[in-house]
Amino acid sequence: MNKPQSLSTAQSIATHLEQMILDGTLAPETKMPSERQLAARLGVSRTIVREALHELHGRGMIETRHGKGSFVACAVPPIEETSPLMLAFSDNARTLYDLFEVREQLEGQAAELAAERATEQDQYKIRKAFDAMEAADPLTNAELDHAFHRAIVEASHNPVLVHVLNSLKGLMLNSVQASVANLNHRRAFKQQIDKHHRQIYHAVISRQARWARKAAMAHVRHVSDSLRQIEEQEKHLIRTALDDALYCSSEAHTQASEALSQ
Repeated sequence: MNKPQSLSTAQSIATHLEQMILDGTLAPETKMPSERQLAARLGVSRTIVREALHELHGRGMIETRHGKGSFVACAVPPIEETSPLMLAFSDNARTLYDLFEVREQLEGQAAELAAERATEQDQYKIRKAFDAMEAADPLTNAELDHAFHRAIVEASHNPVLVHVLNSLKGLMLNSVQASVANLNHRRAFKQQIDKHHRQIYHAVISRQARWARKAAMAHVRHVSDSLRQIEEQEKHLIRTALDDALYCSSEAHTQASEALSQ
């Protein structure tokens, strides 16, 4: 007699977790809480939680990674970095600027929605991401910069927007790496980037939606315009981590050659 009731409870928990995925509370690739944590939060046994997770896994809502746990699946699968399409995009000089056009619109929308919808937990995550980015070495903080923007996107609680941007995460991170590699060592550009980051942060935290949208769009546009300016003036732009390594190696070789010739 307990089995149907247990199954019904497990289905109810599965539906509850599914709704958290659909409304963006559990973002794509977010690690699911452990069975013990879910059981404590939801007031049910670990057996029921296990049955609920098994149902979600069977429906493709979550995926299990060996030795790491369960994670929210991606509605729009990310493009593999080694796929022919990704490699073609990476080699295309236009891709970087095309991506900034997309980022300007979508991140502007995300910032506006985050200012309106962010929960206390979302604001805590945004604050934590902002502080980590601010404290990091500005020449190597690309991943923390990206994490700050991602925290704002997730706080928009628009799961379609979150999943679409997550599917582009490889390209998105590349665009941030290009910004860091080309702009962060140039004082004037870096000061403007810092100013924009602070404006986005304060606008979202203070729930000023229109300001948040404007600041986010201005930030992305500034980075894109600055990179175009540098590329036009110097006929060179670091687009990927490999470009950065090759450029640094070339610079070191040039400096060594000059030193030997003196």
